[in-house]
Amino acid sequence: MAKGPGLYSDIGKKTRDLLYRDYQSHHKFTVSTVAANGVAITPSATKKGESFLADVNAQWKNNNITTDLKLDINSNLCSTITIDELAPGLKTILSFVAPDQRSGKVELQYFHEHAGISTSIGLAATPLVSFSGVAGNNTVALGTDISFDTATGNFTKYNAALNFSSGDLIASFALNDKFDTLTASYMHAVSPLTSTAVGAELSHCFSSNENTLTIGTQHALDPLTSVKARVNNNGIASALIQHAWRPKSLVTISGEVDTRAIEKSAKVGIALALKQ
Repeated sequence: MAKGPGLYSDIGKKTRDLLYRDYQSHHKFTVSTVAANGVAITPSATKKGESFLADVNAQWKNNNITTDLKLDINSNLCSTITIDELAPGLKTILSFVAPDQRSGKVELQYFHEHAGISTSIGLAATPLVSFSGVAGNNTVALGTDISFDTATGNFTKYNAALNFSSGDLIASFALNDKFDTLTASYMHAVSPLTSTAVGAELSHCFSSNENTLTIGTQHALDPLTSVKARVNNNGIASALIQHAWRPKSLVTISGEVDTRAIEKSAKVGIALALKQ
């Protein structure tokens, strides 16, 4: 794909990954294996409180076509077929969930040096139509994200965002939730050698007049071990440590505590990902 501003979902993604990715309060176990015919099979199990979730994912690649099949514990089968470079810069994605007959969707993604476009339409009589576009370059990009429900004749989503990237600094501004929430985020890569970075996200909700501030950091202790920490203005502090005990096999231990109510039990999550 051509280098450029990427898709709308890429705006602010690195900051969101720094602040929220890999944090969890549940227990998750994942095993990935590759069969002799090249099919990658990944069963996973997650325990959230008293609830237990499980699924099996199978992925098969043939030239520029990738097929993903996912069967969950409720017997829902999610199928996704991705075709890369059907035309220069174009990606086509077909997805559906059985037995939901209204879940079918076709998505087209186009990557250009100065633009990134994603449009999708549901495979139903009265489909949900979505469009997102970003214009700019690797330094400055402006984008919008819109969804329209043809069944009701209403816009279900309209957002806008601005992204600025310069060397080790990334800043973005977004109007989400039908322009009801203004979010400003920032990330600074302090030391690429140790993956040390700091980031912050400030959100203001106009309807409730509430502000949410989250600050976080990450650092690699060694090539196999990294740590992250974050805290928000509500006094919720979280931290995690992640270790690659074998190639592409990770164990992640994360914890969360309410600093305004220390007497409450801390939440601890463990994720084990095995790659064979």
